[in-house]
Amino acid sequence: MANNYYETLGISKSANADEIKKAYRKQALAWHPDKHTGDKTEAERKFKEINEAYQVLSNPQKKQVYDAGGNPNSSQGNPFAGGNPFGGRQTYTYSAGDGQNPFGDFGGDPFDIFAQFFGGASSPFGGRGRAKPRYSLMVDFMEAIKGVSKAVEIDGKRRTIKIPAGVNNGNTIDFGDFTVSVSVGRHKTFERDGDDIYVAATVPFSMAMLGGEIEVPTPYEKIKIKIRAGTQHGTLIRLRGEGAPRLNGRGKGDEYVKINIATASRLTRNQRKIIEEMREEGL
Repeated sequence: MANNYYETLGISKSANADEIKKAYRKQALAWHPDKHTGDKTEAERKFKEINEAYQVLSNPQKKQVYDAGGNPNSSQGNPFAGGNPFGGRQTYTYSAGDGQNPFGDFGGDPFDIFAQFFGGASSPFGGRGRAKPRYSLMVDFMEAIKGVSKAVEIDGKRRTIKIPAGVNNGNTIDFGDFTVSVSVGRHKTFERDGDDIYVAATVPFSMAMLGGEIEVPTPYEKIKIKIRAGTQHGTLIRLRGEGAPRLNGRGKGDEYVKINIATASRLTRNQRKIIEEMREEGL
């Protein structure tokens, strides 16, 4: 990674989440190709660098890997591999079954810098040939997963455009006489990387040792999965076909559930006795 993400956003390594977000807003507004008055090609390049920096530094796990000198986007973009901050030691797979309950009311945490088109004004993107007007549109995480229709104003006229399911941050959609660059907001539960979705689940120590069953969310519903006896902290469980729709292909990506094992902060006298007996047995 040749770019220094902190230098790209003009912040120090000690910057907190609010400072990172404010710096991103400032830089993104200054370099957005639809607003920048200078070289459009350079503006597009700089804008991509700014978004790349923000995607890493605003993500605690990716930031931890980056600060440690690792590549937060290693293994074809999988943030859980090659410097994996979740430390997954084993992976096993389940397929989703039928008859699950719907999982609705997803909350979003959009960036809000691109909550609407930039003033509704068109501007050419690039200086060669007859460039189409290009606009920026913000959609939330679940809208990007499931697709959505948006009412927008183009040259003073109200139009409805369809954003396809599976669109991702930075995708550009051609609507014939204009194009739209899409920015996708973050979700409070899910992380997305390409077509794959990542989510964390916490299980009690006893379940990790003896096995059991838990219910985990996907972008579409809740699914029950089995926890194998002896499951280790950081284990990844793959749910095939529960990721984001493939924008230019068939099917969906996968969802990866990272298992965290909870430890008690306080023990009763009986619990302490049991743990001490386990220690004596070498557990």
